[in-house]
Amino acid sequence: VQLVESGGGLVQAGESLKLSCMGSEHSITNYAMSWFRRPPGKDREFVARISWSGTLTSYSDSVSGRFTISRDNHKNTLYLQMNNLKPEDTAVYYCNADPEGFSPDRDRTGDYWGQGTQVTVSS
Repeated sequence: VQLVESGGGLVQAGESLKLSCMGSEHSITNYAMSWFRRPPGKDREFVARISWSGTLTSYSDSVSGRFTISRDNHKNTLYLQMNNLKPEDTAVYYCNADPEGFSPDRDRTGDYWGQGTQVTVSS
């Protein structure tokens, strides 16, 4: 599965961005999908996860209530709506596909990663 992220950019604190992750060559329908991010100088961290059907979601405490993960399996695309962005949300954001299904283990990752998209939030 090849994953291609888009939608990153430079915004001011309080603004919104919507990231997309499109599966190319193969369907992502049967995969649990996640967003992770790597802030500058820090380790990668979990952001959000969604089951293949979209009925189950999970968020990190730092983004809960501000970010919404969703998917459109007909478009083979995963989304992350990010509202009320903060400077600490600055990071490279990656989507991840896991064929093993939805897991509550936030450290769990699937085998497939996108190339990443940069999100920069200025204060």
